[in-house]
Amino acid sequence: MTVNRDLSACFDRIASILEVQGANAFKVNANRRVARIIKDLPGDIAAFAGNKKELTAIDGIGSGSADRILEYLDSGTISELEELTAGIPDGLVDLLDVPGLGPKTVRRLWQEADVTSIDTLRRAIDDGTLESMPRMGAKTISNIADSLDFMETAGERLGIGIALPIAEDLMARLYEVTGTRRIAYAGSLRRGRETIGDVDLLAVTDDPDGLAEAFTTAPEVAKVLAKGGTKCSVRLERGLQVDLRMIAEEAFGAGLMYFTGSKEHNVALRERAIKASQRLNEYGLFPDDGESGTPQSRGIKPVAAQTEEDIYTALKLPVRPPELREQRDDVESEPPPLVEVSSMRAELHAHTEASDGVMTIRELADEAKSRGFHTIAVTDHSRSSVQANGLSEDRLRAHIDAVHEVDAAIKGIRVLAGSEVDILSDGRLDYDDELLAMLDIVVASPHVALRQSSDKATARLLAAIRHPLVHIIGHPTGRIINRREGLSPDMAALVEAASECDTALEINANPLRLDLRDTHVRLAVEAGCPVAINTDAHRPEDFDLLRYGVLTGRRGRLGPKQCINAWTAKRLHAWLARKR
Repeated sequence: MTVNRDLSACFDRIASILEVQGANAFKVNANRRVARIIKDLPGDIAAFAGNKKELTAIDGIGSGSADRILEYLDSGTISELEELTAGIPDGLVDLLDVPGLGPKTVRRLWQEADVTSIDTLRRAIDDGTLESMPRMGAKTISNIADSLDFMETAGERLGIGIALPIAEDLMARLYEVTGTRRIAYAGSLRRGRETIGDVDLLAVTDDPDGLAEAFTTAPEVAKVLAKGGTKCSVRLERGLQVDLRMIAEEAFGAGLMYFTGSKEHNVALRERAIKASQRLNEYGLFPDDGESGTPQSRGIKPVAAQTEEDIYTALKLPVRPPELREQRDDVESEPPPLVEVSSMRAELHAHTEASDGVMTIRELADEAKSRGFHTIAVTDHSRSSVQANGLSEDRLRAHIDAVHEVDAAIKGIRVLAGSEVDILSDGRLDYDDELLAMLDIVVASPHVALRQSSDKATARLLAAIRHPLVHIIGHPTGRIINRREGLSPDMAALVEAASECDTALEINANPLRLDLRDTHVRLAVEAGCPVAINTDAHRPEDFDLLRYGVLTGRRGRLGPKQCINAWTAKRLHAWLARKR
């Protein structure tokens, strides 16, 4: 929602200014956390206007932060942000967006070279000003210049559907290098975030130099940023930065935990270790001997280091899956059972050549059967989706018969006759009830009027949720990541209605959508609302997109009992029949 996004940006900017000013790290991180909490709220933050008690009940929002939120909701401004902004030159915080420039370096550039913006940084490079700064060598300046050039051509964070295959392909080739014994990705990619800023790879190798050479000379590498025996960094032609760290086998779990993050989760674990008179870092969990410096440098043996499970156990904490390390829960809470790709037994949103897919009905059924599914739903587009060759009423009737013929002919899988029916801008569905009742399954989705106000979008989707013949609401907001914001309905109201009506809300697994998003999934899970994970398959390879939807479901704490795609055929078909 717009207010959530704008207010989150305010707290992020407060944190950035504090960083540049050298403020206490706790204060900086507290503002970052509030920014994330607001951004991730499934409902409109404006609903908390005038209610400080409810705001402070949200974990991570203290009294001071609540006051600033209420101030913004009342006036549209935060006085602290205005005061902080007035205390620094315009454009200074923008320097934090330059890859490789941290807050300490930005502060130095400001105080020692009067660099206050991207433009003045370029001038300082061109006229030699940076060369006169202490500890600012030619290589460092060259890297800064290269980062500035990169910023001009780089786009936004890459979607996980692009970043994960890149990482996996690179890992597969590095694993073939002689001496490579282990390799894994970490960071936000391992946590399953929908967009990725950079990729962290960790490797165990008997030949660090050989692995470094193979990594830095990979054909997709556009520039080598660093090359050494323990760490290498490259920038790929796609603009993605990839860091490779070579670590010892005995510390692999500690390194994987540290570089997976999130930052907030790592802080919570370190605090837990301190309370137990221990110290946790990327090399392991160590007994605290009270001395300064790193424990490993003094030859102290770790209590646990080889696996993440060992470290959690030593800290007397439940093992937390990477997708649940965004610190939305207390580290002591027991993670619930989560969905897995292997849990999925049905695909309930797929297209054939009758609309905008490429497979015949039989080919779609055969593909689903080969994936081990017990059910496949044929849900071609409805008549209003002209651009997708949507089916007229007569075409749909003939299509239903064709689907039933395939269902009768194929063994080992149930083929359902359905439709992805457009939810029109006023909440009406694209076919009349008589025709909808002929379908085995109805997936109702918004495709047009995706800039409606929140109130209109909410009413529109509520009408579809409450329609007695609708089983699933497909990609409820209609967003396209990095391209289209989509609708901003009151998700709490939608979830409540969906739970009451036993209507499933869909996680569309296409990595361009991932809609429901993870915070919405969590809201649905807490309300006991049924959730579907569908690939929206148009071609055979689209079935491979399932893993992205599963990652999103896991980030939302979705378990197999609440995911309709994970149900047995008997339970699923009984649920579908309730609306017929």
